[in-house]
Amino acid sequence: MVFQKHFIQNERQRNLVDRASSLADKLKQRRKQADKEASFPIENLNDLRSGNYLSITLPEQYGGEQLSLYEFLLVQEKLAEGDGATALSVGWHLGVIKELSEDELWSNQMYDFIAKEVGEKQKLVNRAATEPATGSPTRGGIPETRAVLSGDKYVLNGRKTFTTMAEVLDYYIVTAFVEEKQAVGSFLIPNDTDGVKVNKTWDTLGMRGTGSDDLILENAKVPMDYLVEINDKPKRPGPKGWLLHIPACYLGIAMAARNDVIEFAKNFQPNSLNTPISEVEHIRQKVGEIDLKLMQARHFMYGVAEKWDKYPENRSELSGELGAVKVAATNYANEIVDLVMRIVGGRGLAKNLPFEQYYRDVRAGLHNPPMDDMVVQILAKQAFGK
Repeated sequence: MVFQKHFIQNERQRNLVDRASSLADKLKQRRKQADKEASFPIENLNDLRSGNYLSITLPEQYGGEQLSLYEFLLVQEKLAEGDGATALSVGWHLGVIKELSEDELWSNQMYDFIAKEVGEKQKLVNRAATEPATGSPTRGGIPETRAVLSGDKYVLNGRKTFTTMAEVLDYYIVTAFVEEKQAVGSFLIPNDTDGVKVNKTWDTLGMRGTGSDDLILENAKVPMDYLVEINDKPKRPGPKGWLLHIPACYLGIAMAARNDVIEFAKNFQPNSLNTPISEVEHIRQKVGEIDLKLMQARHFMYGVAEKWDKYPENRSELSGELGAVKVAATNYANEIVDLVMRIVGGRGLAKNLPFEQYYRDVRAGLHNPPMDDMVVQILAKQAFGK
């Protein structure tokens, strides 16, 4: 934890990181299994539940620990050192819970219901918004999933892709075009609803352990109250600080790769050398470059998180910085793992070492929102005073 300690500011944060570290050790043992099976391990979910990890971003009155953004990133980065796929997955759940708690998006009745489900029963929730035809919802596409009011219930039909943890979620928050309102809305859908099923489609290069399969809705009926959000008066979305769980995750993967390659370099000694490769100048140079990139990315990320927490009145001005953190962190994380692979050499491609999975998993960060081009456009608009 030599790197982590520089960002731990008090005893509460130290205890949180220690808890995340203990969980990370358990998740690490199943990382290869999850990668091989392209599914989210139920054993990981059980560990998270038994550690009350699924409720840590809830307000205290619901049994949560009301983590600040800074604290949220500390624990998520540490968790990702054990298994990046699990950390990214549960990060979506925790981020959604944090957003619902802070932004008051739902009615009091529906928020109270889901908060108690998470706080008392450690239920797992995630949004299902991406579709084959629309791509990422951040690009503004209208969902093809349709919701039609029939009597006192809505009937939903559609397909959602990239539904992280699809098979183990207790609730899906599904975006759909609501016919009678002619607007996009979000529905809370329990996993045991008739007409809801998961299609095992997740077969990707990296982040295989997220189990981000397709969610299929075939005449799925939900009560009217379960229409929890409606965008009938479109407005520009504000900055979402909780999305920094994404760069935190990929920096956690980069940190794990960094730590493992240092151990590798200290213990690997080819017969052409009288010392381990950790004494070779160009190896030391690469490790120095790795730590420089980690310092830059982590100070940037935690600095912006601290601004978010300390000055809530200025959050509307942080869009550019939040996006820039994601772009910088995920690109640095890729560069770090590339350097790690150069240190390890051809052995790094072997399945019996962890490096090839780091190499694959870290690349997924380039495709998580917000995308590089969108962030650069935002920065350019700000530069020109728009």
